[in-house]
Amino acid sequence: MWTVNNLDKVLNFIAKKEVYGTVIIIIIVFILNKIVDKLVDKLAQRGKSEFERKRKKTIIELIKTVKMIALYSLGIIFILDLFGINVTSLITSLGIASALFALALQDTLKDIISGATIVMDNYYVVGDYVKYNNFLGTIIQLGLKSTKIQDVNGQVYTIANRNINEIINLSQKSASPLLTIPTAYEADIETVEKVLKEVVEEIKTWATVDKEKTSYLGILELGESSIDYGIRYYCSPANQWKYKWAALRLIKMKYDENDIKIPYKQIEVHNAKH
Repeated sequence: MWTVNNLDKVLNFIAKKEVYGTVIIIIIVFILNKIVDKLVDKLAQRGKSEFERKRKKTIIELIKTVKMIALYSLGIIFILDLFGINVTSLITSLGIASALFALALQDTLKDIISGATIVMDNYYVVGDYVKYNNFLGTIIQLGLKSTKIQDVNGQVYTIANRNINEIINLSQKSASPLLTIPTAYEADIETVEKVLKEVVEEIKTWATVDKEKTSYLGILELGESSIDYGIRYYCSPANQWKYKWAALRLIKMKYDENDIKIPYKQIEVHNAKH
């Protein structure tokens, strides 16, 4: 049964500086965390160019990580001080211990230093299209220790920042895919070229496509069963596959509208008579 004596014990417990002090520190850390997040998010929305906005977004993610570590560390130190633990000697001890841990955590330190270098030297930012060995994808997250890359299939590859020299930033140049369109010999050449030029004009309206360089190339080859026509378009590397699929779909629709055939292998089956 709840008694006045029990209530006094609870109040006396809450009145201890260790208890209410800990609660106050946690609340302050939480509020400061939210305030800093809002301030840095506002900075991310400013930027004259897409690159500048992406760079700010990358820097802000790193700031948030460092901020979180700093606030939580300070909060823990203040709480320990409330409980009478000698924080000064603890920090001194940690300083000695950190030197020992540094030897065991060399790779982690390399990752953190490389993470800072990536941002400061604009090596790549969130949103850039990169290549790591045979893995192609977009940077979706850049942390102090690692970088995450996502490919067109949704697979995510995590790379330690110390491997920065093995990552090739493809966003610093444009992609130039070549579309080879096999077409039946029976199709009228002038009609085919008119249709493909219409396709090129449509592709030029797509975002990130270089309108001046994108063009219809002409006949590439006279094959055994088809005439191969060519289109080359220039765009940001991150969009090259999406645009290829859209362009092939557009070509097939235009061919169907104009009754232009695309050759395909046919197998004849003969039934033997008994």
